[in-house]
Amino acid sequence: MNKYALMVLGGAMSFGILTSFVKLAYNRGFNAAEISFIQAFLGAVVLWVIVCLSKRNPVKRIELPKLLFTGAAIGISTFLYYVSVKYIPASVAIVILMQFTWLSLLIEWIIFKKQPTVLEITITIIILLGTMFASGLATQQDVTLSILGVLYVSAASLIYAVYIVANSRFGKQISWKNKSAWVMTGSAISILLLNFATLVSDNHFGMELLGWGFFLAFFGTILPPVLFAIGMPKIGAPTSGLLMTVELPVAILAAHLILGENISIKQLIGITVMLSAIIWMNFVKQNRLKNNLQNSSSSDQAIL
Repeated sequence: MNKYALMVLGGAMSFGILTSFVKLAYNRGFNAAEISFIQAFLGAVVLWVIVCLSKRNPVKRIELPKLLFTGAAIGISTFLYYVSVKYIPASVAIVILMQFTWLSLLIEWIIFKKQPTVLEITITIIILLGTMFASGLATQQDVTLSILGVLYVSAASLIYAVYIVANSRFGKQISWKNKSAWVMTGSAISILLLNFATLVSDNHFGMELLGWGFFLAFFGTILPPVLFAIGMPKIGAPTSGLLMTVELPVAILAAHLILGENISIKQLIGITVMLSAIIWMNFVKQNRLKNNLQNSSSSDQAIL
């Protein structure tokens, strides 16, 4: 894998560990609005400090709405996903969230007329099959799910797909520092506007929430956006969407290690299938890139 693919993978893995710690924060009495807002707000603050301490490259005004929109997408998606795990099992929620894999391909196809390749379609199918086993959903019977929880996470999945497409297309010429700071600003603003009444009435702000906030901010709103801001524009939305499915196996492994949830053999098989599909996709793409470069070099030499 090239370094940009590894950056996107690293960001997705960072996202994967969040759900377990969010559940721990729920046990401490905090709610989804507080957790998602403090996470986005502190992330934005840290990123702006980094921007102020480095060489400033002002962002053009025409780019600001695009970056704020991108941030709003990831902010609202995060909030809706955090709410959904209150109603349905985390393993089921993450499976539904993973539908952003094909949704991002669909958005690219419908809006930007970028038809997915046979490789991307094949990998998508393999990954979706892997998610069913990795979540344990394929082995469960008589599963009763909250319709409200399913609606929340379905909306989160669609908005997450919008974020992936927007992040891969907007702000390509902007430094990762400025881009990440503006994206997280949009995220914090969107969560604040969406939950203003709740944040005012259910005020649990204090040192304990700040502690949770800094931890979740680092793994949720500082490290991933920086890695995505650098990596996504280089590898594109379709590949980014597929790579980000690694969030599922990481989430399941984190739940096992942190929350003590059991992992079955079939779940391990599903995780292996997903990771193998991701590695296969990158291997094929890298070989194609090398062949194209070699063919281009040979053509140039022939002309000379």
